[in-house]
Formats: sequence, structure tokens, C-alpha cells
Amino acid sequence: MRNYIYKTLIAVIALIIVFEFTIGKTLNNITRQTDILLTKEGRKKMVNSIKIEMEKAVNKENYLKKDERILINKFINKIKSELNNVE
Repeated sequence: MRNYIYKTLIAVIALIIVFEFTIGKTLNNITRQTDILLTKEGRKKMVNSIKIEMEKAVNKENYLKKDERILINKFINKIKSELNNVE
């Protein structure tokens, strides 16, 4: 009986440790992200960081690389042609 209790305790402790190092870390990351989104201060920080990134993009001479510009231009032209063909 004593061996059964020891084995059960070891198994439970091992399961708790495995849970904390796998699923527990993921849950902690998710709760941290939701806390940022759901609190007023977190939303303010997010808006400020977006503004800073937008300012950096505005100050750059070329924000997009040449291949990105070509791809976006082709996409916009395709959308324009589809909108012009509306009955």
C-alpha cells in the first residue's frame, strides 16, 4: 500500500511539472496578452507603440522593398479592373 501511495504521489508531481512547463507557459502568455488588451493602460501602450511605428514608417524614404511595391501595385490594378467590369 505504501508503494502505491509513493508511486501515485510521484506520478501526480510529474504531471504537474510537465503541465507547468508545457501548457502552463502557453496559458501564461495568453493571459498576459489578454491583460494588455483588456486594461486601459495596456490599450494606451498599444496605441502609443502603433503611433511610434507609424512615425518610423513615415520618416523612412522607402518603406516598401521593390518587389513588395510591384506586388501591391499588381494587386491594386487587378482590383481596379474587377471593379470596372461590374455590371
